[in-house]
Amino acid sequence: MQEILRKPPTILTERLVLRPLTIEDDEAIYSYASDPLVSKYVSFETANSIEDTRTFLRSVLDNYRKGVEPGSFAIVMNEGMKLIGTIGYLNWSNVNKRIEIGYALSRPYWNCGYVTEAAKAMIGYFFRHTDLIRIEARCAVEHTASSRVMEKAGMTFEGILRKQALISGRHHDMKMYSVLRDEWQREDHH
Repeated sequence: MQEILRKPPTILTERLVLRPLTIEDDEAIYSYASDPLVSKYVSFETANSIEDTRTFLRSVLDNYRKGVEPGSFAIVMNEGMKLIGTIGYLNWSNVNKRIEIGYALSRPYWNCGYVTEAAKAMIGYFFRHTDLIRIEARCAVEHTASSRVMEKAGMTFEGILRKQALISGRHHDMKMYSVLRDEWQREDHH
Protein backbone atom coordinates (compact mmCIF):
# COMPACT_ATOMS: atom_id res chain seq x y z
CA MET A 1 0.00 0.00 0.00
CA GLN A 2 2.73 2.44 1.04
CA GLU A 3 4.44 1.96 -2.33
CA ILE A 4 1.27 2.90 -4.27
CA LEU A 5 0.84 6.02 -2.12
CA ARG A 6 4.45 7.10 -2.59
CA LYS A 7 4.77 6.24 -6.26
CA PRO A 8 1.32 6.18 -7.84
CA PRO A 9 1.49 4.10 -10.99
CA THR A 10 0.50 5.14 -14.50
CA ILE A 11 -2.58 3.19 -15.56
CA LEU A 12 -3.57 2.93 -19.23
CA THR A 13 -7.11 2.36 -20.47
CA GLU A 14 -8.56 2.33 -23.97
CA ARG A 15 -8.92 6.13 -24.13
CA LEU A 16 -7.15 7.40 -21.02
CA VAL A 17 -3.92 7.63 -19.09
CA LEU A 18 -4.23 7.85 -15.30
CA ARG A 19 -0.98 9.28 -13.96
CA PRO A 20 0.39 11.03 -10.88
CA LEU A 21 -0.24 14.78 -10.77
CA THR A 22 2.52 17.37 -11.22
CA ILE A 23 2.67 21.10 -10.41
CA GLU A 24 2.50 21.74 -14.19
CA ASP A 25 -1.10 20.49 -14.13
CA ASP A 26 -2.19 23.73 -12.41
CA GLU A 27 -3.81 25.48 -15.38
CA ALA A 28 -5.64 22.39 -16.66
CA ILE A 29 -7.07 21.66 -13.21
CA TYR A 30 -7.91 25.30 -12.50
CA SER A 31 -9.92 25.43 -15.75
CA TYR A 32 -12.48 22.97 -14.31
CA ALA A 33 -11.96 23.45 -10.54
CA SER A 34 -13.06 27.07 -10.99
CA ASP A 35 -16.34 25.94 -12.63
CA PRO A 36 -19.15 26.10 -10.02
CA LEU A 37 -21.06 23.32 -11.83
CA VAL A 38 -18.07 20.97 -11.51
CA SER A 39 -17.55 21.75 -7.83
CA LYS A 40 -21.28 21.69 -6.99
CA TYR A 41 -21.27 18.14 -5.59
CA VAL A 42 -17.61 17.52 -4.74
CA SER A 43 -15.68 17.87 -1.51
CA PHE A 44 -13.57 20.81 -2.71
CA GLU A 45 -14.66 24.43 -2.84
CA THR A 46 -14.74 26.20 -6.23
CA ALA A 47 -11.21 27.41 -6.95
CA ASN A 48 -11.11 31.22 -6.87
CA SER A 49 -7.59 31.55 -8.24
CA ILE A 50 -4.85 29.47 -9.82
CA GLU A 51 -3.07 29.78 -6.47
CA ASP A 52 -5.90 27.71 -4.89
CA THR A 53 -5.15 25.00 -7.45
CA ARG A 54 -1.40 25.19 -6.82
CA THR A 55 -2.05 24.82 -3.07
CA PHE A 56 -4.07 21.67 -3.83
CA LEU A 57 -1.31 20.32 -6.08
CA ARG A 58 1.39 21.03 -3.50
CA SER A 59 -0.60 19.08 -0.89
CA VAL A 60 -0.99 16.12 -3.31
CA LEU A 61 2.76 16.14 -4.09
CA ASP A 62 3.53 16.37 -0.37
CA ASN A 63 1.24 13.38 0.27
CA TYR A 64 3.07 11.39 -2.44
CA ARG A 65 6.39 12.20 -0.72
CA LYS A 66 5.09 11.17 2.70
CA GLY A 67 3.27 8.10 1.41
CA VAL A 68 -0.07 9.24 2.85
CA GLU A 69 -3.51 9.82 1.40
CA PRO A 70 -5.67 11.35 0.09
CA GLY A 71 -4.00 10.83 -3.26
CA SER A 72 -5.00 11.77 -6.78
CA PHE A 73 -4.36 10.74 -10.35
CA ALA A 74 -4.71 12.97 -13.40
CA ILE A 75 -7.27 11.73 -15.94
CA VAL A 76 -5.58 12.43 -19.28
CA MET A 77 -6.93 11.70 -22.75
CA ASN A 78 -4.65 9.42 -24.81
CA GLU A 79 -5.31 11.61 -27.80
CA GLY A 80 -3.50 14.93 -27.33
CA MET A 81 -2.58 14.10 -23.70
CA LYS A 82 -5.06 16.70 -22.39
CA LEU A 83 -5.82 16.58 -18.64
CA ILE A 84 -9.62 16.48 -18.26
CA GLY A 85 -10.09 15.58 -14.59
CA THR A 86 -8.83 13.79 -11.51
CA ILE A 87 -9.66 10.56 -9.75
CA GLY A 88 -8.50 10.04 -6.22
CA TYR A 89 -8.52 7.77 -3.23
CA LEU A 90 -9.02 8.45 0.47
CA ASN A 91 -9.97 6.77 3.74
CA TRP A 92 -7.65 3.81 3.11
CA SER A 93 -8.16 1.43 6.03
CA ASN A 94 -5.49 -1.27 6.32
CA VAL A 95 -7.37 -2.84 9.20
CA ASN A 96 -10.66 -3.07 7.31
CA LYS A 97 -9.07 -3.55 3.85
CA ARG A 98 -11.18 -0.73 2.44
CA ILE A 99 -10.66 2.40 0.34
CA GLU A 100 -12.88 5.15 -1.05
CA ILE A 101 -12.57 6.67 -4.51
CA GLY A 102 -13.78 10.04 -5.80
CA TYR A 103 -13.50 12.02 -9.03
CA ALA A 104 -14.03 15.34 -10.78
CA LEU A 105 -14.24 15.96 -14.53
CA SER A 106 -14.13 19.01 -16.76
CA ARG A 107 -17.64 19.85 -17.99
CA PRO A 108 -17.03 19.53 -21.78
CA TYR A 109 -16.18 15.85 -21.17
CA TRP A 110 -19.28 14.93 -19.14
CA ASN A 111 -21.50 12.08 -20.38
CA CYS A 112 -18.80 10.45 -22.52
CA GLY A 113 -17.99 7.54 -20.20
CA TYR A 114 -14.54 8.85 -19.23
CA VAL A 115 -15.09 8.75 -15.46
CA THR A 116 -16.60 5.25 -15.65
CA GLU A 117 -13.54 4.12 -17.62
CA ALA A 118 -11.20 5.73 -15.07
CA ALA A 119 -13.13 4.28 -12.09
CA LYS A 120 -13.09 0.76 -13.56
CA ALA A 121 -9.32 1.07 -14.11
CA MET A 122 -8.74 2.25 -10.52
CA ILE A 123 -10.90 -0.54 -9.09
CA GLY A 124 -9.06 -3.12 -11.19
CA TYR A 125 -5.68 -1.73 -10.24
CA PHE A 126 -6.42 -1.76 -6.49
CA PHE A 127 -7.88 -5.28 -6.53
CA ARG A 128 -4.93 -6.62 -8.57
CA HIS A 129 -2.14 -4.92 -6.60
CA THR A 130 -3.37 -4.69 -3.00
CA ASP A 131 -5.19 -6.88 -0.49
CA LEU A 132 -8.26 -4.61 -0.35
CA ILE A 133 -11.59 -6.39 -0.14
CA ARG A 134 -13.90 -3.35 -0.50
CA ILE A 135 -13.81 -0.22 -2.65
CA GLU A 136 -16.50 2.34 -1.95
CA ALA A 137 -17.69 5.65 -3.31
CA ARG A 138 -20.30 8.19 -2.24
CA CYS A 139 -22.25 10.89 -4.02
CA ALA A 140 -24.93 13.39 -3.12
CA VAL A 141 -28.40 11.86 -3.57
CA GLU A 142 -29.29 14.44 -6.22
CA HIS A 143 -26.11 13.83 -8.24
CA THR A 144 -27.60 11.27 -10.63
CA ALA A 145 -24.68 11.35 -13.12
CA SER A 146 -22.28 10.25 -10.39
CA SER A 147 -24.67 7.45 -9.33
CA ARG A 148 -24.67 6.20 -12.92
CA VAL A 149 -20.85 6.19 -13.00
CA MET A 150 -20.72 4.03 -9.88
CA GLU A 151 -23.30 1.60 -11.22
CA LYS A 152 -21.57 1.32 -14.62
CA ALA A 153 -18.25 0.77 -12.82
CA GLY A 154 -19.76 -2.35 -11.22
CA MET A 155 -20.58 -0.89 -7.81
CA THR A 156 -23.70 -1.77 -5.81
CA PHE A 157 -25.96 0.81 -4.16
CA GLU A 158 -26.00 0.11 -0.41
CA GLY A 159 -28.14 2.87 1.01
CA ILE A 160 -28.40 6.53 1.94
CA LEU A 161 -26.23 8.13 4.62
CA ARG A 162 -28.36 10.97 5.97
CA LYS A 163 -26.79 14.46 6.16
CA GLN A 164 -23.41 12.75 5.89
CA ALA A 165 -21.35 15.33 4.00
CA LEU A 166 -20.98 19.08 4.19
CA ILE A 167 -20.76 20.30 0.58
CA SER A 168 -20.82 23.96 -0.38
CA GLY A 169 -21.95 24.97 3.10
CA ARG A 170 -24.89 22.57 3.33
CA HIS A 171 -25.29 19.01 4.63
CA HIS A 172 -26.23 16.48 1.96
CA ASP A 173 -27.67 12.99 2.13
CA MET A 174 -25.15 10.72 0.41
CA LYS A 175 -25.67 7.53 -1.58
CA MET A 176 -23.15 4.81 -0.66
CA TYR A 177 -21.89 2.39 -3.30
CA SER A 178 -19.31 -0.38 -3.09
CA VAL A 179 -17.74 -3.26 -4.96
CA LEU A 180 -16.22 -6.25 -3.18
CA ARG A 181 -13.19 -8.18 -4.34
CA ASP A 182 -15.12 -11.43 -4.83
CA GLU A 183 -17.82 -9.65 -6.91
CA TRP A 184 -15.12 -8.07 -9.07
CA GLN A 185 -13.39 -11.44 -9.53
CA ARG A 186 -16.69 -13.08 -10.50
CA GLU A 187 -16.96 -10.54 -13.32
CA ASP A 188 -13.96 -12.41 -14.76
CA HIS A 189 -11.27 -9.82 -14.04
CA HIS A 190 -8.19 -11.82 -13.20
